[in-house]
Amino acid sequence: MTNSGPSSTYDMSQVDIVRLENRRDGHLGICHGFARVNGVDLHYAASGRTDRPLMLFVHGFPEFWYAWVPLLMAFGQDYHAVAVDLRGFNLSSKPTDLNAYRTKEVIEDLRQLICHLGHSNAIVVAHDWGGAVAWNFASSHPKQMKALVIINAAHTALFARQLTHDRHQQAASAYMLMFRSPGAEDLLSRNGFAYLRAMLQSSTPNADWFDAETESRYLQAWSQPGALGGGLNYYRATPMHPPTLREPGAAGLRLSEAEFRVTVPTLVLWGERDPYLLPGLLDGLEQFVPQLQLERDPQSSHWMVHEQPARVIEKLRSFLIDNRL
Repeated sequence: MTNSGPSSTYDMSQVDIVRLENRRDGHLGICHGFARVNGVDLHYAASGRTDRPLMLFVHGFPEFWYAWVPLLMAFGQDYHAVAVDLRGFNLSSKPTDLNAYRTKEVIEDLRQLICHLGHSNAIVVAHDWGGAVAWNFASSHPKQMKALVIINAAHTALFARQLTHDRHQQAASAYMLMFRSPGAEDLLSRNGFAYLRAMLQSSTPNADWFDAETESRYLQAWSQPGALGGGLNYYRATPMHPPTLREPGAAGLRLSEAEFRVTVPTLVLWGERDPYLLPGLLDGLEQFVPQLQLERDPQSSHWMVHEQPARVIEKLRSFLIDNRL
């Protein structure tokens, strides 16, 4: 596997990057670091004491660790709260081999990261692509996951079902085909990443969260050398997409449902105004997740964690108390 290593627009060493990031975020009680795991360097931001239970936050596309700042600050009081930049994103390594972005590799990143941080297991909180990875992590490594919290991310087996049989979900996921195309980087980066900015602002009922400071942070993350291609490679490496004339996509998969059973306590927070992941993805979820707590929010979209951070924190805290975590 070929890696470009963690890269930065500042062309700095990891030590310099950590120093700079800590200076910027120290007032939030957040400190930064790098972990060498599974052949890549993962950047992470952390809050709280390392001797407390680990709560690991995993972002999706087109985001990075910064998506979790309110939750890091809230849960760093009682947990070792850590938000990672997945491989390919922001300051983490960006492998050039497309196979490096298959789910099994990203799962192994997280498994080794938990150990690197000095823990044997974690409460995993995940969204979008991070959630897709976390669903599979929970089913394949249940002993390393104390509990799972999913925010608008489809369970693998149900996503495959809907992409195969439901024309509405196929239409909602059609953007994935564009993201898989060779020209996607050019399209998404034009005019100062106008497409990505519009993606975040137009698909939310309230875009106030995408303020000037947040926009600046996101633009900086998207501008990291190789970061846009790294994020898009998650789409290119997966067969989980709508069918085309050339590729069957999810319809070509033969999944064993027993392999996708999740036995840990699981909270699913679902914004019902999500234009990308439709409510049909929740039908039958309890068959795969016996310890399921499902909370639907008719006012939130795919970006619930930004639109209603206080509500997400409240629901998560109640879930943790109820399960004595």
